[in-house]
Amino acid sequence: MDIAGSAALVTGAASGLGAATASALAARGATVYGLDLEKAVAAADGQPDGVVLIAADVTEEASVRDALTRVHDDGVPLRLAVNCAGIAPSARILGRDGPHDLELFHTVLKVNLLGTFNVMRLAAEALARQEPDAHGQRGLIVNTASVAAFEGQTGQIAYAASKAGVAGMTITAARDLARHGIRVMTIAPGIVDTPMMAGFSEEVRAGLGATVTFPQRLGRPDEFARLVTMAVGHDYLNGETIRMDGALRMNSR
Repeated sequence: MDIAGSAALVTGAASGLGAATASALAARGATVYGLDLEKAVAAADGQPDGVVLIAADVTEEASVRDALTRVHDDGVPLRLAVNCAGIAPSARILGRDGPHDLELFHTVLKVNLLGTFNVMRLAAEALARQEPDAHGQRGLIVNTASVAAFEGQTGQIAYAASKAGVAGMTITAARDLARHGIRVMTIAPGIVDTPMMAGFSEEVRAGLGATVTFPQRLGRPDEFARLVTMAVGHDYLNGETIRMDGALRMNSR
């Protein structure tokens, strides 16, 4: 599938993986509509040509529908949706202050899992309306899981559960949407140097990089973006979760 001349929807696009993905897709000729929370959009630096940021909450149906209506009204056919929006608070099932806060667990699942599903289902509806190419393809949805889906560390119970859910949806979503000519892929990153890492010292960041098998460094957002573009161009990739982690296998802490 060629993304040039088409539209792409990217969530979490104001920073980190989403911003890198939006930029990479725009560089390849796509018109990118980047969704993020209003405060994130307001705080974002200038976007590259071809990227339009829209304030939207991935957990709200009306918010995502409004964004997709904007894409439709602009007249560029939507061919790709990439879910990068997510949060990663830390808490143990039983900590010093008692059991894990139920509302926190609910919030993490709501943003990471329900938000991904919400965008996926609504984007699929929009993709299914497009004309298929010569091979019957209408588009691709790429979701973001994490290595925590498979080796969640201490304090990652909510995050691990949410990302395991994203990975678990992949093959079923691919099977559900095959009749519409829509592929579904998931990327499970390891430790990536995103703004969430900004609060750590260089010493801590170097220590985290040293836990990676090879290359012994943190991943980069542009590497995630390159994997998205590879999935776009590789029509036989479908229903799979790809780990992008330098052969990292997370320890318990």
